[in-house]
Amino acid sequence: MSKKSFISFMFYVIAAYDGFLGAAFLVSPLKIFNWYQVTPPNHIGYVQFPALIIIIFAVMFVQIAADPVRNRVLIPYGIGLKIAYSGIVFKFWFTTGVPVMWKPFAVIDAVTAVLFLWAYMVLGQDPERRTQNAE
Repeated sequence: MSKKSFISFMFYVIAAYDGFLGAAFLVSPLKIFNWYQVTPPNHIGYVQFPALIIIIFAVMFVQIAADPVRNRVLIPYGIGLKIAYSGIVFKFWFTTGVPVMWKPFAVIDAVTAVLFLWAYMVLGQDPERRTQNAE
């Protein structure tokens, strides 16, 4: 499998992961909070809005996966999303504490941010990208 094929596959996998996660928190957030025995926020909209944002990012990841070289410019937004979430969770994890339900997502997002950065750098060296920029 070429690097470009792996990158495409990786973005499809993350799109599915984020899409599923966003849909779960959009459709049945109270079940998730109950399952983890975490008190939900005072209004469910505080959970559903970020869930929709995650779904929007999942759609963007599908676009990147479909043509990683052409859509390389979108990857920093994905890196920003993953760093923002994992950074906030790690900050509270290591200071005041955070419910365990958020920790696996933070670890996955931190690893994903590194993979996205790697993909961004690899795609920047792609000869096809240089040809597109010359036109």
